[in-house]
Amino acid sequence: MIIPAFNEQHYLETVLASVKRIVIPGVDLEIIVVDDGSTDRTYQIAERLLDTNTDFLIKHHRNLGKGRALKSASAVVSGDFVIIQDADLEYSPEEIPRVVRPLIENFADVVYGSRFSGSEAKRVLYFWHATGNRVLTLISNVFSNLNLTDMETGYKAFTADVFKSLNLNERGFGVEPEITAKISKMGLRIFEVSVSYRGRTYEEGKKIGWKDGFWALWCILRYSVAKCNTA
Repeated sequence: MIIPAFNEQHYLETVLASVKRIVIPGVDLEIIVVDDGSTDRTYQIAERLLDTNTDFLIKHHRNLGKGRALKSASAVVSGDFVIIQDADLEYSPEEIPRVVRPLIENFADVVYGSRFSGSEAKRVLYFWHATGNRVLTLISNVFSNLNLTDMETGYKAFTADVFKSLNLNERGFGVEPEITAKISKMGLRIFEVSVSYRGRTYEEGKKIGWKDGFWALWCILRYSVAKCNTA
């Protein structure tokens, strides 16, 4: 499990405690926290709570973005599956077993946790933020010929071989459309699982904004027309 974290001292301890309570039969959980240049106590919290025998803590000395955090984590992944868990509790760690189940049962290579399908609880927040996500997903689907409902989801799970082959280029949140464009060209078995969503307000620490939406659009176009650049 990869947990990118930037200034998440208020949430990281709760996230790690929730993750450590997860039991998936036959699966040993390895946690990789990437402290992406935090200026608060994020690194110290992770250092205190992680198991030095099984887990990894990576530190960026400046904020490089979610994409670079995932790329750094890719170098130390050693298990069979990879799931990305944001450090802010917008996605509940309790749903990890549901998201990875298609991988464990070997009928999927990639699983997206969708905030926009199913009947799970969703916090009511920003209309234009949700609309932007749906529009970006639609445009991504046009180019990728997938029928995803939530391309921008922070809950993405992969077989380790697929994840390590992605050869990620994007530094920030553009990594989401980059991943989608690349997996759409790899002939993979892609599934979606409905997940709950407890979105944060900007006052509570939400980091993604309208500029990220425009960059995501550029990334959809860029990686859709490019050749599949995987390792």
